Amino acid sequence: MIKNIDHIGIAVQSIEHSLPFYTNVLKLPLLAVEEVSSQRVKVAFLKAGNCKLELLEPTSSDSPIAKFIEKRGEGIHHVALGVDNIEERIKELIEQGVPMIDSASRKGAGGADIAFLHPKAASGVLYELCEKVGEENDG
Repeated sequence: MIKNIDHIGIAVQSIEHSLPFYTNVLKLPLLAVEEVSSQRVKVAFLKAGNCKLELLEPTSSDSPIAKFIEKRGEGIHHVALGVDNIEERIKELIEQGVPMIDSASRKGAGGADIAFLHPKAASGVLYELCEKVGEENDG
């Protein structure tokens, strides 16, 4: 069911302020920066070996990331798991009684199809299913 850890999402107040630590100190290559208006977030992807780090900056005070930072502060937001056939995976999880935030996939950064499991399903960890249509989920 799970192919790999595609990326780890990290909530930050400002990508501009946070990015130098990742690129200059950790020497991670910046892959892309984009805005996902439907999620009210700006994201920056960095390559970290066979995985990526996704910095998430809120673009609106009512975005889920802004609310997360307000409640918990900056830090790890989610772990994204690479999958094939995301709709089938969602269906299987629902049939197993796993609480879901998303009962169907939606578009995320990089055009990936994504869906979130509710954190109460996994001891408080927010997991994202991530299917990259037309490319391998190789981190």
